Amino acid sequence: MSSRAFAPFINPVVRQFEAYVPGRSIAEIREAYGVSRVIKLASNENPLGVSPAVREVLRQQADLVFRYPQSGNPRLVKSIAEFHHVDPARVFVSNGSDELLDLLFRVCAEPGVHNVVTALPCFGIYTTQARFAGVELRQAPLRPDFSVDLDAMLALTDENTTLVFLTSPDNPSGLAVPKEKMLRFAESLPKQCMLVADQAYVDFAREEDGGEDAFSLIPELEAHPNIAVVRTFSKSRGLAGLRLGYGILPADLVSYLWRVRLPFSVNLLAEEAGIAAMKDVAFWRETVRVVEQGRRQLEQGLQELGCNVVPSHANFISFCRPGMENAGGINEELLKQGVIARWLKSYGLPGYMRVSVGTEEENTVFLGALKAALAAC
Repeated sequence: MSSRAFAPFINPVVRQFEAYVPGRSIAEIREAYGVSRVIKLASNENPLGVSPAVREVLRQQADLVFRYPQSGNPRLVKSIAEFHHVDPARVFVSNGSDELLDLLFRVCAEPGVHNVVTALPCFGIYTTQARFAGVELRQAPLRPDFSVDLDAMLALTDENTTLVFLTSPDNPSGLAVPKEKMLRFAESLPKQCMLVADQAYVDFAREEDGGEDAFSLIPELEAHPNIAVVRTFSKSRGLAGLRLGYGILPADLVSYLWRVRLPFSVNLLAEEAGIAAMKDVAFWRETVRVVEQGRRQLEQGLQELGCNVVPSHANFISFCRPGMENAGGINEELLKQGVIARWLKSYGLPGYMRVSVGTEEENTVFLGALKAALAAC
Protein backbone atom coordinates (compact mmCIF):
# COMPACT_ATOMS: atom_id res chain seq x y z
CA MET A 1 0.00 0.00 0.00
CA SER A 2 1.37 3.40 -0.92
CA SER A 3 2.04 6.09 1.69
CA ARG A 4 -0.71 8.21 0.07
CA ALA A 5 -3.31 5.66 1.16
CA PHE A 6 -2.55 6.42 4.80
CA ALA A 7 -3.13 10.18 4.45
CA PRO A 8 -6.76 10.06 5.72
CA PHE A 9 -5.53 8.58 8.99
CA ILE A 10 -3.09 11.37 9.79
CA ASN A 11 -4.09 13.83 12.50
CA PRO A 12 -4.94 17.11 10.70
CA VAL A 13 -2.78 19.03 13.15
CA VAL A 14 0.22 16.89 12.24
CA ARG A 15 -0.23 17.62 8.54
CA GLN A 16 0.66 21.26 9.25
CA PHE A 17 4.05 20.40 10.71
CA GLU A 18 7.43 20.44 9.02
CA ALA A 19 10.33 18.34 10.27
CA TYR A 20 12.87 20.00 12.51
CA VAL A 21 15.97 20.93 10.52
CA PRO A 22 19.12 20.77 12.67
CA GLY A 23 22.35 22.58 11.91
CA ARG A 24 24.52 21.06 9.22
CA SER A 25 26.93 18.38 10.37
CA ILE A 26 30.72 18.36 10.16
CA ALA A 27 30.63 15.48 7.67
CA GLU A 28 28.12 17.31 5.50
CA ILE A 29 30.23 20.47 5.34
CA ARG A 30 33.38 18.48 4.54
CA GLU A 31 31.65 16.85 1.60
CA ALA A 32 29.80 19.94 0.35
CA TYR A 33 32.72 22.36 0.47
CA GLY A 34 35.73 20.07 0.11
CA VAL A 35 37.37 21.20 3.34
CA SER A 36 39.39 18.83 5.50
CA ARG A 37 39.05 20.69 8.79
CA VAL A 38 35.65 21.79 10.06
CA ILE A 39 34.96 23.66 13.29
CA LYS A 40 31.41 23.44 14.59
CA LEU A 41 30.32 26.40 16.69
CA ALA A 42 26.60 26.29 15.97
CA SER A 43 24.91 24.14 18.62
CA ASN A 44 26.13 25.52 21.98
CA GLU A 45 27.92 22.28 22.82
CA ASN A 46 30.58 21.91 25.50
CA PRO A 47 33.92 23.29 24.24
CA LEU A 48 35.83 20.69 26.27
CA GLY A 49 33.86 17.73 24.98
CA VAL A 50 33.03 15.03 27.50
CA SER A 51 34.31 14.56 31.04
CA PRO A 52 36.99 11.85 31.45
CA ALA A 53 34.92 10.46 34.32
CA VAL A 54 31.89 10.14 32.04
CA ARG A 55 33.99 8.51 29.33
CA GLU A 56 35.22 5.92 31.83
CA VAL A 57 31.79 5.10 33.23
CA LEU A 58 30.41 4.68 29.71
CA ARG A 59 33.20 2.21 29.00
CA GLN A 60 32.47 0.31 32.20
CA GLN A 61 28.72 0.16 31.60
CA ALA A 62 28.80 -0.72 27.90
CA ASP A 63 28.33 -4.44 28.57
CA LEU A 64 25.10 -3.76 30.48
CA VAL A 65 23.12 -2.11 27.70
CA PHE A 66 21.05 -5.27 27.24
CA ARG A 67 19.49 -4.47 30.64
CA TYR A 68 16.63 -2.05 31.27
CA PRO A 69 17.45 0.91 33.51
CA GLN A 70 15.85 1.03 36.94
CA SER A 71 12.35 2.51 36.78
CA GLY A 72 12.29 6.17 37.70
CA ASN A 73 16.09 6.47 37.59
CA PRO A 74 16.29 6.88 41.39
CA ARG A 75 20.09 7.00 41.60
CA LEU A 76 20.23 9.85 39.09
CA VAL A 77 17.39 11.64 40.87
CA LYS A 78 19.29 11.35 44.16
CA SER A 79 22.49 12.66 42.57
CA ILE A 80 20.73 15.73 41.18
CA ALA A 81 18.91 16.36 44.45
CA GLU A 82 22.15 16.21 46.43
CA PHE A 83 23.95 18.56 44.06
CA HIS A 84 21.21 21.18 44.25
CA HIS A 85 20.30 20.54 47.91
CA VAL A 86 16.64 19.83 47.18
CA ASP A 87 14.15 17.12 48.11
CA PRO A 88 14.41 14.17 45.65
CA ALA A 89 10.60 14.24 45.41
CA ARG A 90 10.97 17.51 43.52
CA VAL A 91 13.32 16.09 40.85
CA PHE A 92 12.14 14.73 37.51
CA VAL A 93 14.52 13.40 34.85
CA SER A 94 13.77 13.20 31.15
CA ASN A 95 15.08 12.38 27.70
CA GLY A 96 16.60 15.81 27.22
CA SER A 97 14.83 18.84 28.62
CA ASP A 98 12.67 18.71 25.46
CA GLU A 99 10.73 15.75 26.83
CA LEU A 100 10.00 17.55 30.08
CA LEU A 101 8.84 20.70 28.28
CA ASP A 102 6.56 18.59 26.09
CA LEU A 103 5.09 16.84 29.13
CA LEU A 104 4.38 20.13 30.87
CA PHE A 105 2.16 21.17 27.98
CA ARG A 106 0.29 17.86 28.12
CA VAL A 107 -0.02 17.61 31.91
CA CYS A 108 -0.70 21.23 32.85
CA ALA A 109 -2.90 22.51 30.03
CA GLU A 110 -6.24 21.25 28.75
CA PRO A 111 -6.60 21.46 24.96
CA GLY A 112 -8.98 24.15 23.81
CA VAL A 113 -9.33 25.57 27.32
CA HIS A 114 -6.01 26.77 28.67
CA ASN A 115 -3.33 29.00 27.25
CA VAL A 116 0.43 29.30 27.72
CA VAL A 117 2.54 32.46 27.53
CA THR A 118 6.14 32.98 26.44
CA ALA A 119 8.32 35.45 24.52
CA LEU A 120 8.82 36.01 20.79
CA PRO A 121 11.15 34.71 19.43
CA CYS A 122 11.38 31.67 21.65
CA PHE A 123 12.78 28.14 21.86
CA GLY A 124 11.11 26.24 19.01
CA ILE A 125 9.83 23.43 21.24
CA TYR A 126 7.34 25.83 22.86
CA THR A 127 5.76 26.59 19.50
CA THR A 128 5.62 23.07 18.13
CA GLN A 129 4.44 21.32 21.28
CA ALA A 130 1.79 23.93 22.01
CA ARG A 131 0.32 23.28 18.56
CA PHE A 132 0.60 19.53 18.94
CA ALA A 133 -1.04 19.63 22.38
CA GLY A 134 -3.85 21.87 21.10
CA VAL A 135 -2.99 24.65 23.53
CA GLU A 136 -3.08 28.35 22.65
CA LEU A 137 0.38 29.95 22.79
CA ARG A 138 0.53 33.68 23.46
CA GLN A 139 3.81 35.48 22.80
CA ALA A 140 5.12 38.87 23.89
CA PRO A 141 7.79 40.29 21.55
CA LEU A 142 11.20 40.96 23.02
CA ARG A 143 12.23 44.58 23.32
CA PRO A 144 14.51 46.05 20.62
CA ASP A 145 17.54 45.33 22.84
CA PHE A 146 16.37 41.67 23.10
CA SER A 147 15.46 41.96 26.78
CA VAL A 148 12.30 40.17 27.93
CA ASP A 149 9.25 42.38 28.35
CA LEU A 150 7.85 40.93 31.57
CA ASP A 151 5.03 43.49 31.73
CA ALA A 152 3.88 42.51 28.24
CA MET A 153 4.01 38.82 29.15
CA LEU A 154 1.99 39.45 32.30
CA ALA A 155 -0.62 41.37 30.27
CA LEU A 156 -1.17 38.26 28.13
CA THR A 157 -2.10 36.07 31.10
CA ASP A 158 -5.65 35.50 32.31
CA GLU A 159 -7.67 33.05 34.39
CA ASN A 160 -6.99 30.32 31.81
CA THR A 161 -3.21 30.68 31.72
CA THR A 162 -1.55 27.66 33.31
CA LEU A 163 2.09 28.05 32.26
CA VAL A 164 4.46 30.90 31.52
CA PHE A 165 7.77 29.87 29.97
CA LEU A 166 10.67 32.22 30.62
CA THR A 167 14.05 31.27 29.17
CA SER A 168 16.88 32.83 31.17
CA PRO A 169 19.54 33.10 29.84
CA ASP A 170 17.61 33.41 26.64
CA ASN A 171 18.40 31.72 23.36
CA PRO A 172 19.42 33.21 20.94
CA SER A 173 20.21 36.50 22.71
CA GLY A 174 22.07 35.13 25.74
CA LEU A 175 20.49 37.78 27.98
CA ALA A 176 19.42 36.75 31.49
CA VAL A 177 16.73 38.11 33.79
CA PRO A 178 18.02 38.84 37.32
CA LYS A 179 16.58 36.63 40.04
CA GLU A 180 14.74 39.43 41.84
CA LYS A 181 12.82 40.43 38.71
CA MET A 182 11.83 36.83 38.01
CA LEU A 183 10.58 36.36 41.56
CA ARG A 184 8.47 39.52 41.44
CA PHE A 185 7.11 38.36 38.09
CA ALA A 186 6.18 34.95 39.52
CA GLU A 187 4.42 36.60 42.45
CA SER A 188 2.31 38.70 40.07
CA LEU A 189 1.02 35.78 37.97
CA PRO A 190 -2.55 34.49 38.27
CA LYS A 191 -2.92 32.05 41.16
CA GLN A 192 -3.42 28.99 38.94
CA CYS A 193 -0.37 29.79 36.77
CA MET A 194 3.14 28.35 37.11
CA LEU A 195 6.32 30.07 35.96
CA VAL A 196 8.61 27.61 34.17
CA ALA A 197 12.15 28.97 34.20
CA ASP A 198 14.11 27.27 31.43
CA GLN A 199 17.64 27.80 32.75
CA ALA A 200 19.73 25.56 30.51
CA TYR A 201 22.57 28.10 30.39
CA VAL A 202 22.39 29.68 33.84
CA ASP A 203 25.66 28.21 35.11
CA PHE A 204 27.48 30.33 32.49
CA ALA A 205 26.15 33.61 33.94
CA ARG A 206 28.81 36.33 34.06
CA GLU A 207 30.88 36.40 37.21
CA GLU A 208 30.98 40.21 37.20
CA ASP A 209 27.19 40.18 37.47
CA GLY A 210 27.13 37.67 40.32
CA GLY A 211 27.41 34.42 38.39
CA GLU A 212 24.86 31.63 38.68
CA ASP A 213 23.83 32.65 42.20
CA ALA A 214 22.43 35.95 40.88
CA PHE A 215 20.17 34.26 38.33
CA SER A 216 19.32 30.68 39.35
CA LEU A 217 15.87 30.19 40.86
CA ILE A 218 16.55 26.78 42.38
CA PRO A 219 17.37 28.17 45.86
CA GLU A 220 14.06 30.08 45.82
CA LEU A 221 11.71 27.20 45.06
CA GLU A 222 10.64 26.38 48.61
CA ALA A 223 9.41 29.94 49.12
CA HIS A 224 7.77 30.16 45.69
CA PRO A 225 5.56 27.11 45.03
CA ASN A 226 4.45 28.39 41.61
CA ILE A 227 7.95 28.19 40.08
CA ALA A 228 9.51 25.25 38.26
CA VAL A 229 13.08 25.14 36.93
CA VAL A 230 14.21 23.16 33.89
CA ARG A 231 17.89 22.29 33.41
CA THR A 232 19.93 20.16 31.03
CA PHE A 233 23.05 18.00 30.89
CA SER A 234 23.69 19.03 27.28
CA LYS A 235 25.69 22.21 27.88
CA SER A 236 28.06 22.54 30.82
CA ARG A 237 27.94 18.78 31.52
CA GLY A 238 28.80 17.82 27.92
CA LEU A 239 26.13 15.14 27.37
CA ALA A 240 24.19 16.57 24.40
CA GLY A 241 24.38 13.30 22.48
CA LEU A 242 22.97 11.21 25.31
CA ARG A 243 19.80 13.34 25.70
CA LEU A 244 19.37 14.01 29.40
CA GLY A 245 17.48 16.79 31.11
CA TYR A 246 15.81 17.39 34.44
CA GLY A 247 13.44 19.65 36.28
CA ILE A 248 13.06 20.76 39.87
CA LEU A 249 9.35 21.26 40.32
CA PRO A 250 6.55 21.09 42.89
CA ALA A 251 6.48 17.54 44.25
CA ASP A 252 2.81 16.97 43.43
CA LEU A 253 3.43 17.91 39.80
CA VAL A 254 6.42 15.56 39.67
CA SER A 255 4.20 12.69 40.78
CA TYR A 256 1.87 13.29 37.81
CA LEU A 257 4.78 13.59 35.39
CA TRP A 258 6.09 10.17 36.46
CA ARG A 259 2.68 8.67 35.70
CA VAL A 260 2.77 9.70 32.04
CA ARG A 261 6.47 9.69 31.15
CA LEU A 262 7.23 6.91 28.71
CA PRO A 263 8.85 3.95 30.50
CA PHE A 264 12.64 3.97 30.39
CA SER A 265 12.83 7.19 28.34
CA VAL A 266 16.14 7.90 30.12
CA ASN A 267 18.39 5.07 29.01
CA LEU A 268 20.92 3.21 31.12
CA LEU A 269 24.03 4.88 29.70
CA ALA A 270 22.52 8.35 29.97
CA GLU A 271 21.69 7.69 33.62
CA GLU A 272 25.19 6.48 34.48
CA ALA A 273 26.76 9.36 32.55
CA GLY A 274 24.54 11.86 34.35
CA ILE A 275 25.56 10.54 37.75
CA ALA A 276 29.24 10.69 36.80
CA ALA A 277 28.83 14.21 35.36
CA MET A 278 27.23 15.46 38.56
CA LYS A 279 30.13 14.09 40.58
CA ASP A 280 32.83 15.52 38.30
CA VAL A 281 32.63 19.04 39.67
CA ALA A 282 36.16 19.83 38.48
CA PHE A 283 35.23 19.29 34.82
CA TRP A 284 32.07 21.36 35.22
CA ARG A 285 33.97 24.24 36.81
CA GLU A 286 36.66 24.10 34.13
CA THR A 287 33.97 24.23 31.45
CA VAL A 288 32.48 27.34 33.04
CA ARG A 289 35.95 28.93 33.26
CA VAL A 290 36.79 28.17 29.62
CA VAL A 291 33.45 29.58 28.48
CA GLU A 292 33.93 32.75 30.53
CA GLN A 293 37.39 33.26 29.06
CA GLY A 294 36.33 32.36 25.52
CA ARG A 295 33.31 34.63 25.66
CA ARG A 296 35.55 37.59 26.46
CA GLN A 297 37.85 36.60 23.59
CA LEU A 298 34.96 36.44 21.13
CA GLU A 299 33.32 39.63 22.33
CA GLN A 300 36.53 41.58 21.96
CA GLY A 301 37.29 40.05 18.57
CA LEU A 302 33.79 40.69 17.24
CA GLN A 303 33.83 44.29 18.38
CA GLU A 304 37.23 44.83 16.77
CA LEU A 305 35.69 43.58 13.51
CA GLY A 306 32.99 46.23 13.80
CA CYS A 307 30.17 43.91 14.83
CA ASN A 308 27.40 44.72 17.27
CA VAL A 309 27.41 42.15 20.08
CA VAL A 310 24.50 41.17 22.32
CA PRO A 311 25.82 40.82 25.92
CA SER A 312 25.58 37.13 26.77
CA HIS A 313 25.25 35.11 29.96
CA ALA A 314 25.37 31.86 27.98
CA ASN A 315 27.98 29.80 26.14
CA PHE A 316 27.23 31.57 22.87
CA ILE A 317 27.15 35.09 21.47
CA SER A 318 24.75 36.66 18.99
CA PHE A 319 26.03 39.46 16.78
CA CYS A 320 25.33 41.40 13.62
CA ARG A 321 27.12 43.59 11.12
CA PRO A 322 25.67 47.12 11.37
CA GLY A 323 23.49 47.93 8.39
CA MET A 324 23.32 44.34 7.11
CA GLU A 325 19.77 43.02 7.05
CA ASN A 326 20.65 39.53 5.85
CA ALA A 327 23.63 37.57 7.18
CA GLY A 328 23.13 34.66 4.79
CA GLY A 329 26.18 35.66 2.77
CA ILE A 330 28.37 35.74 5.86
CA ASN A 331 27.08 32.32 6.87
CA GLU A 332 27.89 30.91 3.43
CA GLU A 333 31.41 32.38 3.44
CA LEU A 334 32.07 30.85 6.86
CA LEU A 335 30.94 27.44 5.63
CA LYS A 336 33.32 27.69 2.67
CA GLN A 337 36.13 28.07 5.21
CA GLY A 338 34.95 25.10 7.26
CA VAL A 339 33.37 27.06 10.12
CA ILE A 340 29.80 26.27 11.16
CA ALA A 341 28.03 29.03 13.08
CA ARG A 342 24.28 29.61 13.37
CA TRP A 343 22.44 31.98 11.07
CA LEU A 344 19.42 33.22 13.03
CA LYS A 345 16.98 33.45 10.14
CA SER A 346 14.81 30.74 11.71
CA TYR A 347 14.41 32.97 14.79
CA GLY A 348 13.14 35.82 12.63
CA LEU A 349 16.52 37.58 12.89
CA PRO A 350 18.00 37.28 9.38
CA GLY A 351 20.61 39.95 10.04
CA TYR A 352 22.11 38.10 13.01
CA MET A 353 24.52 35.23 13.55
CA ARG A 354 25.12 33.20 16.70
CA VAL A 355 28.44 31.57 17.56
CA SER A 356 29.07 29.03 20.31
CA VAL A 357 32.06 29.61 22.55
CA GLY A 358 34.77 27.14 21.60
CA THR A 359 38.30 26.52 22.74
CA GLU A 360 40.79 29.38 22.43
CA GLU A 361 42.06 27.90 19.17
CA GLU A 362 38.56 27.43 17.74
CA ASN A 363 37.60 30.97 18.68
CA THR A 364 40.71 32.29 16.95
CA VAL A 365 39.96 30.32 13.79
CA PHE A 366 36.37 31.59 13.81
CA LEU A 367 37.41 35.22 14.17
CA GLY A 368 39.87 34.85 11.29
CA ALA A 369 37.23 33.23 9.12
CA LEU A 370 34.70 35.91 10.00
CA LYS A 371 37.14 38.67 9.09
CA ALA A 372 37.53 37.12 5.64
CA ALA A 373 33.77 36.60 5.33
CA LEU A 374 33.02 40.22 6.20
CA ALA A 375 35.55 41.36 3.60
CA ALA A 376 33.92 39.13 0.98
CA CYS A 377 30.44 40.46 1.77
